[in-house]
Amino acid sequence: MIRLVSGSSNRELAKEISAYVNVPLTPVHMSKFKDGEIYVRLLDTVRGSDVFIIQSTCNNVNEHLMEMLILIDAAKRASANSTNVIVPYYGYARQDRISHPREALTARLVANMIEVAGASRLVSVDFHSGQTQGFFNIPTDNMWGIPVLAAKLSGVQLVDPVVVSPDHGGVSRARFMAKLLDVPLAIVDKRRTAHNVSEVMNLIGDVAGRDAIMVDDMIDTG
Repeated sequence: MIRLVSGSSNRELAKEISAYVNVPLTPVHMSKFKDGEIYVRLLDTVRGSDVFIIQSTCNNVNEHLMEMLILIDAAKRASANSTNVIVPYYGYARQDRISHPREALTARLVANMIEVAGASRLVSVDFHSGQTQGFFNIPTDNMWGIPVLAAKLSGVQLVDPVVVSPDHGGVSRARFMAKLLDVPLAIVDKRRTAHNVSEVMNLIGDVAGRDAIMVDDMIDTG
């Protein structure tokens, strides 16, 4: 039997998934203690069931991540047959390599936490980089959203569109979008001067008078 469990990060998405697969959401009680600790209790049995926990780790990243870990632990301790986690946005993925001395590898750390909590499988959408998938010892599916976005954009009236990659690291993703839409590609040459601060050095390609479709791995600063 399949059980769907929703965290608090995106209940609307969970409801849409529930309606699409015709599986009701398992009721969950969530509350907080005075110091901010999260309390979670599954209100229906999940014994022997394949549980799918739907929880993105978007803002607030820390709170939603912890909530997800508690949900995983609750399902595992309730004797679920498997505990599968659907995480559309995988938080702490930026630090997927050591760029400077004494940095943490948070993408790997979060993977370890999810495994220790008891997850059997993880499904995410567009990891910050493909190598994040290799940080897991459990089956991990990294789904691409580009084909879905391209299908939607193909039905939009745009003026001489061009796909723009805001940096060199995202060129392959942007090139894939440009290929699907059969439009040109432009690339922004920029230098990151600090966290959330970038300086544009050059623009490779023609965007004048065109509708630009920006394709990036993560957009959280506007």
